[in-house]
Amino acid sequence: MAGGTRSFAVIGLGAFGSTVATELTRFGNRVIGLDLDDRRVSQMTATLSSAVILDTTDEGALREAGIDRYDVALVAIGDDLESSILTVMNLKLMGLSEIWVKAANKAHHRILSKLGVDRVIQPEQEMGRHIAQMLNNPALQDYVSLGNGYSVVNIVVPEHLAGRHMTALGLGTTYDLRLLGVMRGSEFRHAAEDSLLETDDKLIVLGKRHDLRKFGDSL
Repeated sequence: MAGGTRSFAVIGLGAFGSTVATELTRFGNRVIGLDLDDRRVSQMTATLSSAVILDTTDEGALREAGIDRYDVALVAIGDDLESSILTVMNLKLMGLSEIWVKAANKAHHRILSKLGVDRVIQPEQEMGRHIAQMLNNPALQDYVSLGNGYSVVNIVVPEHLAGRHMTALGLGTTYDLRLLGVMRGSEFRHAAEDSLLETDDKLIVLGKRHDLRKFGDSL
């Protein structure tokens, strides 16, 4: 695998699948896109390493396309539960080492979990939680959930804290949180205790969601 790149098969080239496939390609990976809709496939031919019109519920067709030689498959078929499940079963039978799947609902999620896929994604729910976090606290610019209740968040320093030391934030004392660093403009800085805060600094903070929420509310 030259240059540390990986190979991905993205099955389903709707809005979600085509976006993921495009970004994976932009990162320098080898990506094949598969869909039954010739219009969707034709729209991606100039972007992806390969784009193929294919019925992925047909195991023979998947093998003929060489999908078993890809590192990861993302099944993003959408609301067609039967096609999604049959496709996953085919990929499992082919021995694909890593399978991610977009789930349409909770029932679909449960079935996929029983099939033993590596990751089940519900983009609308995940993005909904993401937006709610940012709407709830305007200082919160972005966050990434790490699982087990932990997240990394990006919090903007308000004007009234400018000129104060990092210790004034109470991280690690008042709040059970860890400051990983500070983004000042486009520059990342390690956070020393004697460092002074500036307006619009972005704090990169690790901790549990309820502690992060309390800290955000205190700013």
